[in-house]
Amino acid sequence: MRKGEQTRAAILDVALELASRNGLEGLTIGLLADRMSMSKSGVFAHFGSREDLQLEVVKLYHHRFEQEVFYPSIKEPRGLPRLVAMFSRWIKRVSVEIASGCIYISGAVEYDDRPGPIRDELVSMVMAWQNALLRCVRQSIEVGHLRFDTDAEQLVYEMYGMILALHHDARFLRAPGAVERAKAGFDRLIDNYRNPNQQPGIQAA
Repeated sequence: MRKGEQTRAAILDVALELASRNGLEGLTIGLLADRMSMSKSGVFAHFGSREDLQLEVVKLYHHRFEQEVFYPSIKEPRGLPRLVAMFSRWIKRVSVEIASGCIYISGAVEYDDRPGPIRDELVSMVMAWQNALLRCVRQSIEVGHLRFDTDAEQLVYEMYGMILALHHDARFLRAPGAVERAKAGFDRLIDNYRNPNQQPGIQAA
């Protein structure tokens, strides 16, 4: 990358770290400039406004989520192995974010009733992930890993609920064993929907 691109990427890295810890609304040009040892005008030279910076941070977070969770998982065979891989990598990422914070979850709190481009971007990205999970569940039904009468939307809803509970218990309550409880909950959920003709044994790692 050219020097300007390298500087912009470095700014975004620090901005993502700050936003994960303090929330998107806690991200200010002044704080970012201090962390980067730059002037405010130097930061503004790379981003036209604070909102533009926040949007780029959201996009960077989503990009890294895809790289760490989605793309490696779709290399697994279609059906339940892929679904399990998606959830396992999702839990692994959340377990790391217990210390730093999750943009999707904190963003939902900050922007649930604040219309605008940032909320729209967050909603679009969360919906894209939920739709990816939904497609994977439906494929699991099609290939016979899950029962044909499985309610795909309900299954995804319960999976998402487990992640939210994990983040709440581990980050807010500091409850020990939250990750293990989420894994156990997912295994029981899948067993409930599993095709009885399929052998058990595919579980969250």
